[in-house]
Amino acid sequence: MIRIWAKTIKNGRIVKQYLFEREGETDYSEFFDYLKSICEALDIPTPVLIKTHLFNYAKYNNVKFKQDDFVENIHFDKLILENALL
Repeated sequence: MIRIWAKTIKNGRIVKQYLFEREGETDYSEFFDYLKSICEALDIPTPVLIKTHLFNYAKYNNVKFKQDDFVENIHFDKLILENALL
């Protein structure tokens, strides 16, 4: 089971949150698809995903996306994805 808790943060507060769930094991080759589904559910732009983001999620069970990771302007400070199976 894959469970990712996504939250947008503005001024240190959670603005929006979403719990992404899918059957199966985490497949990092499909992580962009997970990210895209999460962003569609939160109605926000999808950030650029690079290897560092994947390594942070795999090693630390969370990843943070800031304004520089988005092509479009965002109305929050950061998007955080956390492994919710811990």
